[in-house]
Amino acid sequence: MFLTAPTNKLPTDLFSAIADLKHEINAVILAHYYQDSDLQDVADYIGDSLGLAQQAANCQADVIVFLGVHFMAETAKILNPDKQVLLPDLKAGCSLADSCPPEAFAKFKAQYPDHLVISYINCSAAIKAMSDIICTSANAVKIVQQIPPEQPIIFAPDRNLGRYVMEQTGREMVLWQGTCMVHEIFSERKLIELKHRHPNAEIIAHPECEPNVLRHAQFIGSTTGLLKYVQKSDRHSFIVVTEPGVIHQMQKTAPDKEFIPAPPENNCACNLCPHMRLNTLEKLYLAMKHRHPEITMDEDLRQRALLPIQRMLLMS
Repeated sequence: MFLTAPTNKLPTDLFSAIADLKHEINAVILAHYYQDSDLQDVADYIGDSLGLAQQAANCQADVIVFLGVHFMAETAKILNPDKQVLLPDLKAGCSLADSCPPEAFAKFKAQYPDHLVISYINCSAAIKAMSDIICTSANAVKIVQQIPPEQPIIFAPDRNLGRYVMEQTGREMVLWQGTCMVHEIFSERKLIELKHRHPNAEIIAHPECEPNVLRHAQFIGSTTGLLKYVQKSDRHSFIVVTEPGVIHQMQKTAPDKEFIPAPPENNCACNLCPHMRLNTLEKLYLAMKHRHPEITMDEDLRQRALLPIQRMLLMS
């Protein structure tokens, strides 16, 4: 049995070993669309931030293993204080979350005491605790539309998503100037060149992208929104302007269609999220075997961060 092997020795069949461990510790594996394809294939549920939060809120397992980044696993712990939440690599952070330090945001918020704070879920538990409502890219427009027009709003931390929501709702909001390193690296010049080479391809993009890129998109939507769009569209070819991990699911659900990842500004693989890619199949196995690294949280912080998430789930 692989469970009797030395701790420094990995089983030959990691997929089978992970399945056995999942049964043994009564675990559920949740994965984001931006994870490597092997991790998506081993997961019980694959989704975007909204879907993952909804799954975590209704989880019946004893152990939640999160294949994503730190704020996502934190959200699962906020919703499930009595469950063990594992993240294969605690260094799997988020550039967008890091762009909004709690101390700086507290000073920013203090300048607008009459404003309601709506924060994108891609933020730390400390920022969630300072927020009134959490949103995701899938429900941000819907949530802002439910706020009375006379109520001023702070939107944090992503300025590009905030700007997109303003355009869609006609609402003025005060924006925190945070960005996602992956979505701001796409090259408008290279995107235009790629479109010239593939004139029949539709450009689809995530609203975290910069405005000069979004203006070329025929469809803008959340990760799940993009996935659903390509399934239903009668077009055959798509230029995908978001983290290319989602293309794995696009290919599985629409195998007869072509998906072309949009190019970054330079020649690096900068459109791959380096934080998401820190999780691996090997780390997943070891995390489940040793039940570590575990997400822990101060209970007072957890309770303060819980309320705005619950408001989001009700408003969604």
